[in-house]
Amino acid sequence: MEKSFDLEAWKNQTMLFLQRIFGADHNIVKMIGALKYDYSSWTLRDATGNEKTDDPVKMQADEILEAAIMELESLGLPQPESSVEKAWELMEEELTGKQFKEIKAIIESGKKNKLAKVQEMLNRLEKENLISILSRILIS
Repeated sequence: MEKSFDLEAWKNQTMLFLQRIFGADHNIVKMIGALKYDYSSWTLRDATGNEKTDDPVKMQADEILEAAIMELESLGLPQPESSVEKAWELMEEELTGKQFKEIKAIIESGKKNKLAKVQEMLNRLEKENLISILSRILIS
């Protein structure tokens, strides 16, 4: 006798593995998370018919995992985004274009007093911008 399939337990375990490989925001992880049995009357009627003997959710899960394997085989493991890249991305979202370019120019310059110039630039920013930038860096 076949043990009943616990979809939620399988999804949780599978998503843990896939999140370590792809990250929580990857479409494959989201697709696994969205798997569910549809108990509407039409679905139940279709599932009880003789032409459908396979579990449609298991078939869909299998196809998603096949897509994940194909992606890994063709593209390799995803490269994690460095924390420096993430910090720059978050700063770009919070600062004006001019502010962002100014800080980037200071850091990329060959001058010795970069730290003092960046601190001076950051000191001119609104407190709310600094709080937002720092908060987003810490939780990312």
